[in-house]
This record gives sequence, structure tokens and C-alpha cells, in this order.
Amino acid sequence: MNILKSIRLGVIALCLGVVLFTTSACGTATQTSTGTGLAPTAYSQLERGDTASGENYGRWVMQTARGLISDAYVRDNDKLGVVISPDVAPREVKTLAQSLVQGFHKKFPNRDLSVLVYAPDKELILTANYDDTTRQVQYQ
Repeated sequence: MNILKSIRLGVIALCLGVVLFTTSACGTATQTSTGTGLAPTAYSQLERGDTASGENYGRWVMQTARGLISDAYVRDNDKLGVVISPDVAPREVKTLAQSLVQGFHKKFPNRDLSVLVYAPDKELILTANYDDTTRQVQYQ
């Protein structure tokens, strides 16, 4: 049974990677100002991203992950943080991070990127740093 679950999660991670790599997050965010204070959409932007494109991408990652990721956020259009679900096995974390780096780079090209992967208890377990100059990913 464990082998079947591992295979299933591996296939899901692979599919997520293909989806992240072959599609791009799209959509537009409209923001209305209330004159003073924060705009009505500011709270959701803080949850998923600190820019409109970051918010859209964070929301798209959540919709596309199909249960592998329980939370996602984008900061400064170069940092993607995700909280994985308990269904993701420890040996699948690096593969998932690699898929996320590929999709993130496609949406935000020509820049160094970081993908921070957090356990369900919100402990940082892996950081994938993409160097646009060398086109290499280093895992910490």
C-alpha cells in the first residue's frame, strides 16, 4: 500500500511540474482605492502575494497543486513560499520544489528566484535558489 501511495504522489508531483512548466498563470487583478487606508483587496494580496502578479501566481499555484500544497505566497516577484500538505512524502519534496522553480521561472523570467518549502507545521524544510546567470538550482 505504501508503494502505491508513493507512486501516486510521485505521479501527482510530476503532473504538477508539467502543468507548472507548460502553462502560465494568467488573469488580471483589479484594485480599487478607498481613499484612505488599505484597498479592499489588500488583505488577500498579503496572503498570496505583495504584487498583483504575485497574488495571481500564488492563487494559481494553490488551484493547480490539487492538494499537494496547503498554502502559497509570492514576495517581490522572486520568492515563492509554499506549505506542503501532509500527503507529500519527504523524498518527494525536492522533486516538487524543482517543479515549482521551473514554473516560477517561466512566470517571472530573467531573475534569480527562491522557492521556500515549508512542512505542514510551517517549519522551513527546503530552499531552492535559482541563479539566472548560471541557470542552476541550489538546494539548502
